[in-house]
Amino acid sequence: MKRLKAEHERRPWRIHELVPDFTLEDVWALPVQGEVEEFEDFLRFIGSFDPSETENRPARFLWDLRDRLGAWLDLGEISSPVGADGDGGLPIPGTDETSLRGRLPADLRDTTAGFDFDSLPFVPLYRTDREAAAEIGNKTVHGVVHLAWVEEGGGRYAGRMAVYVKPRGAFGRAYMAAIKPFRYLVVYPALMREVERAWAARDQPVG
Repeated sequence: MKRLKAEHERRPWRIHELVPDFTLEDVWALPVQGEVEEFEDFLRFIGSFDPSETENRPARFLWDLRDRLGAWLDLGEISSPVGADGDGGLPIPGTDETSLRGRLPADLRDTTAGFDFDSLPFVPLYRTDREAAAEIGNKTVHGVVHLAWVEEGGGRYAGRMAVYVKPRGAFGRAYMAAIKPFRYLVVYPALMREVERAWAARDQPVG
């Protein structure tokens, strides 16, 4: 994880311009490989992926539990949008902004055609030919997911996913600290296996 974070921060991704006040929480090398032109397929794949449907029962239980806690504690759910525009109208911690869209340079505005999420409440921010980003906001954090298509040599590329966060006050920081062991030990490993299986099976005939 430490090596991946350092590598991510060295690359000239456009996301760096937008999140200097956010913390780079995680960077994952996804078990997804393909040709240069398959970045579009990668975005559609991630956009349609539903973590709540994972076959791993502990991961699915934790995902459902977060939604239940969100309802009980009025935190907002993670598997449905909070507010009509997806960010709930809450300001990004430490700012008067409710979205990072106002930080987009001119060449990244209106670039999200065809990039969306079916099951998760992320709101697309921008996309290029090698990277894309989307944001989410609720009563615990304002977060950003960054998706990238990284060249590995020999004409092959691999998917990467980075997560940036700004916790919402002391409760948000405590919440992020409390769920960190579960993310690393249960949720993410299960999701990586699901992603690998689903990506490999996407072009296989049914039956």
